Amino acid sequence: TTIMFNLIAASVINFLLVGPMQAPGSNPESSSFPPGASLPTLHDMFAVFGIAFDRNAPVNVSLFMALIACVLVWLLIWKSRIGYEIRAFGHSDGAAVYAGISPLKITMIAMLISGALAGMMAINTVMGEAERLVLDAVQGAGFVGIAVALMGRNHPLGVVLAAFLFGILYQGGSELAFEMPGISREMIVVIQGLVILFTGSLENLVRIPVSKLFLRFGKGGA
Repeated sequence: TTIMFNLIAASVINFLLVGPMQAPGSNPESSSFPPGASLPTLHDMFAVFGIAFDRNAPVNVSLFMALIACVLVWLLIWKSRIGYEIRAFGHSDGAAVYAGISPLKITMIAMLISGALAGMMAINTVMGEAERLVLDAVQGAGFVGIAVALMGRNHPLGVVLAAFLFGILYQGGSELAFEMPGISREMIVVIQGLVILFTGSLENLVRIPVSKLFLRFGKGGA
């Protein structure tokens, strides 16, 4: 249901960008945001300390916002009561209900938190890079986030490492496709799919036999 609602929201944005919000005489996009609504880049932030960064680099303050969000999510999930209820409901909904945890409450809280985090992710491209609202501004980052969460085992530290890996694959793939025409964009997508396959979907294919092997040797040593 939520994925279908995403399509409805995207269609509404498309309607607005070719209608009421479209800048006069431009492509389907809004007018540029005023200077106060743009995110400061690393060049703007570190120029005060005399540290030089490339003025054209798209990295902005949203990088630090994402890292802070990871720390806050870790504190919420592993150091709070509501986080314990979320983890308990995720592991076994039946046991969580038996313990008095409301499924409706936990589902709504988890959806609201994830929706807020997804919305904060979009400010990187909308307010930091494009500085205007354009069609397909996030370029499928939400679905990439599912892959990142899968590879990061839903742990904030793992998500940070997986996000950097996928960022390197995306940016490096674009650079390679530009510098070496023989390497297509689709090849980079295949590499990403293989990474997800072997680190996520096929985890038990390796872990279960290795665990049995250690148990066998452990019993033999005992």
